[in-house]
Amino acid sequence: MLPTTIDGVIDCLQSIVDDTVKTRSRLGYFAALYKRMTMAIRDGMASGKFQDNARIERLDIEFASRYLVTRDQYFAGELHGQSWLQAYNATNSEKYTVLQQLLIGINPHIMIDLGVAAARTCPGAELAGLQQDFNTVNAVILALFPIIDEELDDLSPFERFVDHSFLGFLKDKAIDVSIDAGRKSSWGFANSLAYLDLPAQAIAIGHRDLETLGLGECILKMPAIGSKRESKDVAHNIQVLNTPATGEARTPQTSSRRP
Repeated sequence: MLPTTIDGVIDCLQSIVDDTVKTRSRLGYFAALYKRMTMAIRDGMASGKFQDNARIERLDIEFASRYLVTRDQYFAGELHGQSWLQAYNATNSEKYTVLQQLLIGINPHIMIDLGVAAARTCPGAELAGLQQDFNTVNAVILALFPIIDEELDDLSPFERFVDHSFLGFLKDKAIDVSIDAGRKSSWGFANSLAYLDLPAQAIAIGHRDLETLGLGECILKMPAIGSKRESKDVAHNIQVLNTPATGEARTPQTSSRRP
């Protein structure tokens, strides 16, 4: 049964995390990250960051449900989305770094699912009113990334070296640019879907899936430098990524211009 509240989403994700720790499945990497993102949104609701908490909760449930459905379809051998299938299949390989495993899961969820969830939560003319909260969701989630990055340093000596050298500044800038581009792209996709009926949306999602698959190929072809020295203890890695964040996150410097 799919969740009907944001707390229910968190409970579902925690159940996945617990299961993947026991089975030492790399599927737990993205699930742990996603649970923390959802908790950050819930905390943002409690602290008054959003214009309309009820609407944001509906968006969060719709967004998460798309991921949870892909899991059921994957294990039933019925997953047809190519970019999600790419993400799930990547977890069976040891050659990808933890960072690659996170990015390959984020890829279809942000590039496809976020736009679909926004368009279906606020169809047609309603979508325009969601824009400010949509941008706030992205800011709240993406503020976690510097904290996650520090945790990856503990799992990978190479990541630690990069982040503590001049390359770290370049890496942060690249992440900020990518974040801004991803936010605009997902919002643009939501707008392209908002006035379409479901059959027309399905066609648009199919085209988007092929584009997202190409981005996934780039992620998986990233040089895995230092991967041999990265922690291979899958259960430990999941637990690190599942640890509640401490300290203050650096808010990404995204563009202030409207997409």
